[in-house]
Amino acid sequence: MKIDHQVDIKPFTTFGISEPVQDFVSLEHVNELIAFLNTESLNEKKHLILGGGSNLLFVKPFDGLVISPKIMGIEMTTESENKVVVCAGAGEVWDDFVKYCVDNKFWGIENLSLIPGTVGAAPVQNIGAYGVEAQDAIFSVEAVNRFDGTIKTFEKADCQFGYRDSIFKQTEAWIVTRVFFELSKIAHPQLSYEPLKQRFTNLIDVQIEEIRQAVIQIRQSKLPDPKEVGNAGSFFKNPVIDLHDFNRLQAEYPNMPLHLVDIDKAKIPAAWLIDQAGWKGYRKGEAGVHPNQALVLINYGAAKGHEILELSKSIEQSVLDKFGIVLEREVIVVS
Repeated sequence: MKIDHQVDIKPFTTFGISEPVQDFVSLEHVNELIAFLNTESLNEKKHLILGGGSNLLFVKPFDGLVISPKIMGIEMTTESENKVVVCAGAGEVWDDFVKYCVDNKFWGIENLSLIPGTVGAAPVQNIGAYGVEAQDAIFSVEAVNRFDGTIKTFEKADCQFGYRDSIFKQTEAWIVTRVFFELSKIAHPQLSYEPLKQRFTNLIDVQIEEIRQAVIQIRQSKLPDPKEVGNAGSFFKNPVIDLHDFNRLQAEYPNMPLHLVDIDKAKIPAAWLIDQAGWKGYRKGEAGVHPNQALVLINYGAAKGHEILELSKSIEQSVLDKFGIVLEREVIVVS
């Protein structure tokens, strides 16, 4: 293993923003990661775990250590008549893994096609889209304790999954190394999300490949390709508010959409709030809001991290002033 110094983080993140990091190490095997942690004390060292870099915004030089786990491999570990458990290394590209599952007709994560990032980030963020979350398919998660090098398998219940949340996000203690997914060999399409429901009016003989292609087409029509325009996908979480508050707001804004998440809770699309506040398509210098999807903040080429951050703060304040709703960032700001 080799530690590189003063590395530009730009090629390793989807926002495409240049900032130097003091130290950078890439580790390709679990044993290599454990050996590294046993020789490098992280208790007093500023450090960061980097997956696909699709959820990070660097706003200044990082005077610490960036660890990039590149643990690869996909294998089927158990199989029954109706189900299969597939293990994927944390370094695998998430969409490559989804394609592998779709090609093998393993149902469960096809709605999560084209989400950027790595397999290792999936349980950390509990990624989700089009009516499905990673937790719906995750069987267990293997992780290494970054402070003492011990390895542990977290059963699903131990992961403390929530909306874009998990135990791996709540604490700095664990580095995800492998993720086990329990998937169905029997067709089980999840088409409750409106854009998919509109495309598949006939639910008979819906093919898993068709769902994947539909999701890809929808995402490509709404979201910019990070290879062409720097972005981190959804910058904000969709806020969840009391149903009483939603009813009060809907009296003033009759077209306000919602998704019921509980008997007394409603999830409001953050994109709708931002759009109604007048930010969709906004641009200042090299930083802006995507013209087709208000939830996406973009780097037109030469934006600084702090410019993206200041834009996000302005949007947060605007939405708070107009609706009384607090937006929470999904993107992690590295400072």
